[in-house]
Amino acid sequence: MTEVVTAVYERGVLRPLHPVDLREHQTVRLQVLSEVEDDVEPVIEALVQAGLLTPPPGHSEIPSPSVEERQELAERLGRGQGKPLSEVIIEERGEW
Repeated sequence: MTEVVTAVYERGVLRPLHPVDLREHQTVRLQVLSEVEDDVEPVIEALVQAGLLTPPPGHSEIPSPSVEERQELAERLGRGQGKPLSEVIIEERGEW
């Protein structure tokens, strides 16, 4: 598995900013790229495009929903109370 992980260096330890899919005590190989370097993003993008890396969290091409869109979705899901989420989703999609 190859993945880009953003981390913060604190008190001698690299702390990932998002959960990582690793086993306890698993050994990994790290390449440290400072976020302030202007050439880091193009390199990561090229590796993602080549299929060698997965995009880091927060770098999806799918736009994040707005606060209003999230609120509307929460209200729609709340109206389906007592139903499994799968049924609510099927109803929202309509007839196939």
